[in-house]
Amino acid sequence: MFDFLPLLQTAFANLLTPNSLFLAAAASLGGLIIGALPGLTATMGLALLTTMTINMPANDAILVLICTYVLAIYGGSRSAILLNIPGTPSSAATALDGFVLARNGRAGEAMGMATVGSAFGTLVGIALLAIITPPLGELALSFGAYEFFWLALVGVMLSGSLSGNDPVKGWIAGILGLLVAMIGREPAYGVERFTFGFTEMIGGIQLLPAMVGAFGFAEVLYVMRRRMNASISDASDRVMPRLADMIKMRWTIFRSGVLGTFIGLLPGVGEDIGAWVSYGVAKRFSKKPEEYGHGSVEGLTAAETGNNASVPGAIIPVLTLGIPGSGVAAVLMAALIIHGAQPGPLMMTTNPQMIYDIIAMLVIATVFILILGLGLTRLMIMVLRVKDTWLMPLVAVMCLIGPYAIQSRFFDIWVVVVFGVIGFGLRLMNYSMAPLVLGIVLGTILDSNMRRSFTLANGDLTQFVSRPISAVLAIIILMMILAQIGPVRRAVGKGWARLRPERHADV
Repeated sequence: MFDFLPLLQTAFANLLTPNSLFLAAAASLGGLIIGALPGLTATMGLALLTTMTINMPANDAILVLICTYVLAIYGGSRSAILLNIPGTPSSAATALDGFVLARNGRAGEAMGMATVGSAFGTLVGIALLAIITPPLGELALSFGAYEFFWLALVGVMLSGSLSGNDPVKGWIAGILGLLVAMIGREPAYGVERFTFGFTEMIGGIQLLPAMVGAFGFAEVLYVMRRRMNASISDASDRVMPRLADMIKMRWTIFRSGVLGTFIGLLPGVGEDIGAWVSYGVAKRFSKKPEEYGHGSVEGLTAAETGNNASVPGAIIPVLTLGIPGSGVAAVLMAALIIHGAQPGPLMMTTNPQMIYDIIAMLVIATVFILILGLGLTRLMIMVLRVKDTWLMPLVAVMCLIGPYAIQSRFFDIWVVVVFGVIGFGLRLMNYSMAPLVLGIVLGTILDSNMRRSFTLANGDLTQFVSRPISAVLAIIILMMILAQIGPVRRAVGKGWARLRPERHADV
């Protein structure tokens, strides 16, 4: 029953060393700053840190990335409360009540409760991650070449949900990523594809410079395009939450933690939806719903609990299925692949220790939420004074130096710049970069398993849908496509309207 305990003990034994704790503390502080500074995002921070950790041991590098991820999502609450500018999209719901509290002289209380909510929300998500991941991983062990092909295709289709309300844009970006993954020499017969005569492209486009360009350099161009003027608020009241206040919020925190985790589990939904859903449900069950949006500590706590609980939830499909639960998780999955950890159905058999290492890393990151969140609240106000016009040139230099330092190829700098310009153009047209990176990551999996499936099928295409899991995945893809066809969507809507019983009032 407790077979996982030795693996978890080994994970904590390896991580509770001075070197690992120092790296975790530094990464947590960096993640907190990244999340707090408007213009810097968790996806951008992870993309940059992947380049900086490329030569580190795999476990240390992943620890740095996990701590940065968790603290960046939490750090967005700092600027949301103090400046009414969400540091990350997931903190938009926090700003509704947090900034009102700050204007009323309760900024310290707001940031204290946001810290407690984020920490306990992450712990709820970690517990569910430990419970859900092993059985889901065992189910994924029955996957063969056909299932991997359909699963990769489902991942590309799910990229539509990474683009908000316009899934077609997500599909376009995901297919563009697939095309980028096809660049280079074809693995089976050595045929060159989409190289256009450039010898540097025969080996394909490397994931790291493409990811840094699409997220980092594009974000620099996007932020420098606009000017942000913010006023700094004060946080002179008490920061440490009272025990009575935390006990009063226990059901809100638990409910929002569970909701946030399961929202994060849905591929492509993201931490921001976890925050909004938790906020909405908390308002529905609240005894004082009229206070929401006007300085409700309960609403603030629900939003912050929900977005941080979504982080472990988003990691669950990464580890078990190789499909990220959010845009930030897509970058994390790419970083895991770069550092030699192969997320997906085989991880439970090939590297089960990594799953429990990541659980232990999330616990350590949660501890640093409490330490840094409660200890550096007033110091963070000074960090928020950094102007984006000073910060972005430094980030741009890091974007260019990091990928070049890996292989010392000037071509990689061009890849960063080209993908940065493409990403900037797509951002202006409201395209998300996460589907692009997801397409690049899944492209190799889709290509290799499609070729393997054709070989196994020996010309019989019915083999692609004859296995139960393959058939289910194929039906899911078909339904996702049909759901975006206008006449089909309208017909389904009319059908539901007819089935819904109408209520007539008897006079």
